[in-house]
Amino acid sequence: MNKSDLINAIAEESGLTKADAGRALDATITSVGNALKGGDSISLIGFGTFSVKERSARTGRNPQTGETIQIKASKIPSFKAGKTLKDSVN
Repeated sequence: MNKSDLINAIAEESGLTKADAGRALDATITSVGNALKGGDSISLIGFGTFSVKERSARTGRNPQTGETIQIKASKIPSFKAGKTLKDSVN
């Protein structure tokens, strides 16, 4: 499912127009990104939790030359599925 398929599904389930569903999806994605950028986590009971995790600095290897390189520490977005979502998939 791509973004336009998701917009169509949201419009069908909610009774919104496709344009309204698209704006709602864009607003949701923006809001999640802004919350994570600000260091917050988002918990949607039954669906899951979006959070930011710290990845420590480490040594890597350039696959073309075999040279070792230093990879700096970074923050990465993370999602942990909730029980209801897990159960619906199984």
